[in-house]
Amino acid sequence: MKKIIRSLLLTGLLLTAPALFTNSYDKEFEWSKNLEIFHSLIRELELYYVDETDPGKMIKTGIDQIMRSLDPYTVYYPESQVEDIQLMTTGEYGGVGALIGQDSLGVYISDPYEGTPASKAGLRAGDRIIKVDGRPVADKTTKDVSPMMKGTIGTTLELTVERPYVKGQITVNLVRDKIRFENVPFSGKLSDGSGYIRLTGFTEGAGSEVKKALLSLKAQGAKGIVLDLRNNPGGLLIEAVDIVNLFIPRGQEIVSTRGKSKMWESTYNCRFEPVDTLIPLTVLVNSGSASASEIVAGALQDLDRGVIIGQRTYGKGLVQTTRDLSYNAKIKLTTAKYYIPSGRCIQALDYTNRRADGSVGHIPDSLVTEFKTKRGRIVKDGGGVLPDLIVDPQSLSGMVTNLYYQNMIFDYATKYRNSHDQIPAPGAFEFKDADYQDFREYLVMKKFTYETESENALDDLLKLAKKEKYLERSQATLDELKGKLSHNLDKDLEAFKPEIKEILSDEIMGRYYFQRGRIEFMLRNDVGLTKAQAMLANSAEYNKKLNRQE
Repeated sequence: MKKIIRSLLLTGLLLTAPALFTNSYDKEFEWSKNLEIFHSLIRELELYYVDETDPGKMIKTGIDQIMRSLDPYTVYYPESQVEDIQLMTTGEYGGVGALIGQDSLGVYISDPYEGTPASKAGLRAGDRIIKVDGRPVADKTTKDVSPMMKGTIGTTLELTVERPYVKGQITVNLVRDKIRFENVPFSGKLSDGSGYIRLTGFTEGAGSEVKKALLSLKAQGAKGIVLDLRNNPGGLLIEAVDIVNLFIPRGQEIVSTRGKSKMWESTYNCRFEPVDTLIPLTVLVNSGSASASEIVAGALQDLDRGVIIGQRTYGKGLVQTTRDLSYNAKIKLTTAKYYIPSGRCIQALDYTNRRADGSVGHIPDSLVTEFKTKRGRIVKDGGGVLPDLIVDPQSLSGMVTNLYYQNMIFDYATKYRNSHDQIPAPGAFEFKDADYQDFREYLVMKKFTYETESENALDDLLKLAKKEKYLERSQATLDELKGKLSHNLDKDLEAFKPEIKEILSDEIMGRYYFQRGRIEFMLRNDVGLTKAQAMLANSAEYNKKLNRQE
């Protein structure tokens, strides 16, 4: 019997080996064949196509189509865009420290960053760029102007701008510097005694920045911490591990990665002694919290270390790795999926179909698997991190959305800044009724018009009713509905006054106190933050959420 079994196994191996070899050979042959076809196609087009061809442009089109056939996180970077990868990983680049935007009138400064050459030179949001090093840019786009403003640290740049509501042109000379975006743009002790840390990225040093903020808040006597990860798109995985490590003991596994190749399989444990494993912790998330943000929120949830509050996170459980290509190009490709302590992967089951805000949407229970946290709470995979406490997102009215899209909020803030030398600090500023009346008059002067989604939907309904020949019998009802849904500028400005004043104040605050001031101001009326503070103040509810014994 043993001889028969050995004979069968040997026969199986002999049959399997050629099959494995054949499969490998067939795949290699397919690659070689199709690459040869592609090369001959390009050659024929170059030699015989009726018009001149651009080989670089054609190949780039082909590469773009290949990338689109994969997941949305695998990206090709030609040599000209390699610095974008440096910015994503280090948060640094050589430049003047100002974001730029574009509208029908040209390119403008949209947001100068505090402490950068741009802010030190007095450049303001709304300044229109006329010349860069003496070269007019009237016909240029942001894609053209951005590389002109970036460059080697220490080199000079002459910028000529026109400032709205100020006569004449302004020319400034700047020296490019190392521009670094902070991962923690704001932290501070709140009025109720809790500490707040806003984390906006996971570039190099994020863990150290959060640690510094946490130690400072503890020194100030903070009895609980709110870690805000809302709209944080993620970044370096190791920084996420180090941030969790601030609250979790050394040696605890935080995340593991698994891919097709064994070389991408790794386990990441806490490397250092924690700062505080006991301080009450709440974590704010929303549909814009992705990747490394989800590792932090998900790991803290799996280990029952903090209460997660907000909306379901984005659902990106894929790991990207940068690889070098020929001629200094690079590719950022997905090499693995990551798994947090409970064993779940938070990657959305379908990343091609999302809601308008990027969120995952409803996931059928039949498609997800249940896992358990350290204390036995049920958590699920397949669609981001579901918070322990759901808070409905604060949405904008159609009126405010239109004001945003037509740049009315931004342009009025520019007008306000250039007619007010200074304003009170974020905690004391108030956009007064007289200011709001000025804004109303500004909209009239600008001939601001808009249509609401309700009106557009009704127009579509009228066209459909006419097509299906239901219009005559429904005309009176539809006319009545149209009258009720038709917007009125004066009425809408009054109805949405509190919301509009809040949004205007936020934009104006950035003109004087930069990103830090904006965050501090918006925290005054932040529903999510209020929920997080209430959770920290209620130890019974906090412990119940984490399945702890008091």
